[in-house]
Amino acid sequence: MVKTGGLADVAASLPAALRELGQDARLILPAYPGASRQLREPKVLCDIKIAGARTPTRILEGRHPDHAIPVYLVDAPEHFGREGNPYTDLSGRDWGDNAERFLLFCRAIALVAQGLPAIGWRPDVLHGNDWQTGLTPALMRDQPERPATVFTIHNLAYQGLFDRATFERLGLPTTLWSLSGIEFHQRMSFIKGGIVFSERVNTVSPSYAMEVRTARFGCGLDGLLRQIGERFSGILNGIDYRVWDPASDPHILQPYDRDRFGLKVENKLELQREVGLPRSEDTFLLGYIGRLVEQKGVDLILAILSRLLEDPRVQVVMQGTGDRVTEQALVEIAAAHPRQVGVFVEYDEARAHRIEAGADAFLMPSRFEPCGLNQIYSLRYGTPPIAHRTGGLIDTIVNVTPETLGDGSATGFLFDESRPDALLATIWQALELFRTDPARWRQLAITGMDQDFSWEASAQRYLQLYEEAIGERAAAGPLAAAHHALP
Repeated sequence: MVKTGGLADVAASLPAALRELGQDARLILPAYPGASRQLREPKVLCDIKIAGARTPTRILEGRHPDHAIPVYLVDAPEHFGREGNPYTDLSGRDWGDNAERFLLFCRAIALVAQGLPAIGWRPDVLHGNDWQTGLTPALMRDQPERPATVFTIHNLAYQGLFDRATFERLGLPTTLWSLSGIEFHQRMSFIKGGIVFSERVNTVSPSYAMEVRTARFGCGLDGLLRQIGERFSGILNGIDYRVWDPASDPHILQPYDRDRFGLKVENKLELQREVGLPRSEDTFLLGYIGRLVEQKGVDLILAILSRLLEDPRVQVVMQGTGDRVTEQALVEIAAAHPRQVGVFVEYDEARAHRIEAGADAFLMPSRFEPCGLNQIYSLRYGTPPIAHRTGGLIDTIVNVTPETLGDGSATGFLFDESRPDALLATIWQALELFRTDPARWRQLAITGMDQDFSWEASAQRYLQLYEEAIGERAAAGPLAAAHHALP
């Protein structure tokens, strides 16, 4: 309903998978304009009073546009009635009142989680995602009737950090300003609230869960994540194969599957036509979809493009938004190489499907990647990923080696160091296989298509996590104030 990254895919897919397993999962999010427009069967449920809010807040109820999921929207137009990116203004800077906006959201979540008469329903588990929900467990810490809490970190680099003056302006309990609360190096940390005060904490892949316990990837919270021990784990995200399946994808020209893999090339020719590139089956077409930021390794792509394009039979199609300098650099490269490079500085969901289906291989050189979804989409579409060996990319891609090619288990290409030459060498490796051994390339692609990263297994693991959280909540007793506070 509101898409700025992988969390948007997860927010709908996990509740849908849980409902298929017989659970009464529901979704709550701010009433961003895009969400409000897409809500099916919307109605005003009730007004709620939020401490510190200057204007009324309503709870809207409806259905998700793509799933039979009950959705509640926190309707506070002064806070969320802004078109575009939910977190930044048109210049790309964070909204100056983000702390107030998401504190209001957390307060509204806490009220719903503890039961509103107008809803007539109260969850056994509240599952929050990322810093925007992180204060909710902290706000509910003293409430005897609160549900068990689970908190998922999708990207530890985004922590919801604000200064001491903001903390005081928000009027939060002074007891929260401590090392055992939400204070973090003399700043207030939303995400720390979720980590400290939740029964269970997880992130979105087993490898990333190990990485963030180290100083290199822990963003200053590695010590806390090590200290909470078994309360912290990693569960790999799934994808919705009803949405991402080349055999039934309405966004692509030619459906195909593993048994009709040869038809994939029709999508390549169509993508070349759409982008304005020369149509050729023999060209090696690389795709990229994602944010144009350093985390995603786009600077590595920029650094090697001139050398890569020395081969006239290489084409690159990229789609995304991000750093303005990076955007402009890519636009200029596309203008200088109109027969080899296509760049779309926007996000178009349908085109994302066409890039996945039309590319021969997919670039994903992320410096760190908590889970990653595009590499999983690429595998399903028979588009082997070329990726940095990190986080969820490790957990989802079997690297091409003589051994894995020999036994048929390889699904993509991994490189070890975040350096331009490492990325370029791996692209050349992929290109050589593509050109010299079409049968092995086909096997590589089909093996990727055979992988199962559906939500069912991940949803089962989340059910187990919920049960653990409920058990710990029950054992803590009705008044478990700051029950996870650190010494």
